[in-house]
Amino acid sequence: MSHEKYLKPSVIRTIKRLDLRAQFIIKGFMHGLHASPLHGFSVEFSEHRKYAQGDDPNDIDWLVYAKTDKYYVRKYESETNLSGYLVVDTSSSMGYTYRQEMTKFEYSICVAAALSYLMVHQQDPVGLVTFGERIISSIKPKASRKQLGEILSVLSNLTPSGETDVSASIVQLAAMLRRQSLVMIFSDLLGDIDAILWSLHRLRHAGHDVILFHVLDEAEATFPFHGQMNFVDPESSENVIANADEVRLDYIKLIDDFRNKIQKDCAKSRIDYVKLDTSIQFDKALIEYLTLRSGRR
Repeated sequence: MSHEKYLKPSVIRTIKRLDLRAQFIIKGFMHGLHASPLHGFSVEFSEHRKYAQGDDPNDIDWLVYAKTDKYYVRKYESETNLSGYLVVDTSSSMGYTYRQEMTKFEYSICVAAALSYLMVHQQDPVGLVTFGERIISSIKPKASRKQLGEILSVLSNLTPSGETDVSASIVQLAAMLRRQSLVMIFSDLLGDIDAILWSLHRLRHAGHDVILFHVLDEAEATFPFHGQMNFVDPESSENVIANADEVRLDYIKLIDDFRNKIQKDCAKSRIDYVKLDTSIQFDKALIEYLTLRSGRR
């Protein structure tokens, strides 16, 4: 069986327990790493980072270079054990799907669960924050199997509901954090995008590393509708009746402009923006995490 099978949302959806879903995702991901130029290096991400200008060449780990053909140096103690927060949008809009096996919410918590496994494996403290119109719950970061069980238990029992205020929740989160952290946000970002971007800049300006996982339903990204349609906002219940064929090009341009605006704005503040939809294999999100984790001081 191909390792890629374990990374497809359509396959993972058939597995009922979240802990098993996460384990299958990690299993498929690690098999993929072993077949890539990163073979043999996956377990060393927590101890190394990419060589950067200004580093002492004497600190280069030549054994790692032999495996990867890239320059890495061992981290100093102050660079290890970065606390991470998985920050999950639990609003009603996250519960949407059109023709995929997973909703945006299910997709997000599968990625979050897999990342929690990965971080505990790397002995990095990991915590969890859930939000809607405000922060709903939080678990402080720890690096332990018990912590992993607690995070998975909370994620397993979450149900998307209510409205969201992403910017207010991020501002609240920024006020909560007392030390530099890696903040991994999962949201469809439906709301006042200028306010959301401002809150993300504020979080980054406070010294936190930020990965923004922008999760859309596959249909929101591709607009596969035809004929007369009644489109309903899952949070406000407002509806718009329109001919899908007539508005398709305008919609695709709007969604592309929306994503591009976020990507460009995040790049200015060195916020990592990961564009996902519910048809994309899970390893894309995990690779983005490892790239940031190994490459940024």
